[in-house]
Amino acid sequence: MVFEDKMITNGEPEEEEEEEEEDMVDPLETVREKCEQTEHCVHTRERLEACETRGGVREKCEQTEHCVHTRERLEACETRVGSRSETTEDCTEELFDFLHARDHCVAHKVFQSVK
Repeated sequence: MVFEDKMITNGEPEEEEEEEEEDMVDPLETVREKCEQTEHCVHTRERLEACETRGGVREKCEQTEHCVHTRERLEACETRVGSRSETTEDCTEELFDFLHARDHCVAHKVFQSVK
């Protein structure tokens, strides 16, 4: 009789166990949240947001010759891929090229103001 009770209990999970799993917190997420609240992170985030909003650095960088060229390649790829019904091509390379060009420009402008 005891054996049968254990089989029934082990065969179907109890509701308490399911509730405990839902309440579990990812330790990495907890650490990340605590780190983001430190004075250094808050100050750095505020400075970055001020730089981006004050001068519209990203928007200005997107107007540079190199960024315009990489954006045109990205848009051409998106048009080409969108016009085909069955293709394995995606525009990942073109997207990364554009983001790299823009971020490179942004980094130079932001770090010049930090010095």
